[in-house]
Amino acid sequence: MAWCAAARTFHMPAIDMATLRATAPLAVGVGCVSFSTFKLRRSAPSPLFASVGISTDATAGVKEAIQTEKAPAALGPYSQAIKANNMIFMSGVLGLVPETGKFVSDNVEDQTEQVLKNMGEILKASGAGYSSVVKTTIMLADLKDFKKVNEIYAKYFPAPAPARSTYQVAALPLDAKIEIECIAVLQ
Repeated sequence: MAWCAAARTFHMPAIDMATLRATAPLAVGVGCVSFSTFKLRRSAPSPLFASVGISTDATAGVKEAIQTEKAPAALGPYSQAIKANNMIFMSGVLGLVPETGKFVSDNVEDQTEQVLKNMGEILKASGAGYSSVVKTTIMLADLKDFKKVNEIYAKYFPAPAPARSTYQVAALPLDAKIEIECIAVLQ
């Protein structure tokens, strides 16, 4: 790699793609970097840029849909959850009773309890549990329900609780009071 001070660009040496394919069958991407007003400091040795990820794992990037009858079916063209690279990405879950497809009740406390039970069933179907959850997103029809939801939520996620975002939204599917989605990591 050569540095051209006048143009402030890097010139990459030619890469023998046949050799690269032989040594890393799943190598992905070659990049280019340019700097417009970049000043170099010599405080500590560090690469100016480095970003080549190589995986020889044939299953890397494979995703698997998670589906259980013990939680409400998806209301559209999406999965209850996706398992990929030892992570679970759960779609938003409503407080519907799986057997009836109807809300458990019209109040936010009952819907929150049912949402969390439904999430537990999806987590179980994916090989995870509540302790595997690292991030949740809560969507509320009314942010005034925040305290009520927190009291119920705390029973399912003791310390250290997952990272979380909570939003009031204009509307939720089927006029739900609450919807929660999450990300979990398989141990």
